[in-house]
Amino acid sequence: MMTIEKIRTDLIDKIRLINDKDFLEALDKLISSSKSESEIVALTKEQKIMLEMSENDIKEGKLISQDAMNKRNEEWLNAM
Repeated sequence: MMTIEKIRTDLIDKIRLINDKDFLEALDKLISSSKSESEIVALTKEQKIMLEMSENDIKEGKLISQDAMNKRNEEWLNAM
């Protein structure tokens, strides 16, 4: 597993090689708009309820794999 410093150094090296102005501007916008990991996000009452419902579903084994969900979504989209 790479350390944070190694990841940071590798990214800086890769960014130095980029010559596409639009790409760099988009990357800058992405980095500038990302929130800090330490920033606390306030959840609404509804969001908290949905998270509790999700946790209950996990405890009760009401899960579906990503592949099964993708298939279900594809079938639904094709039926439209």
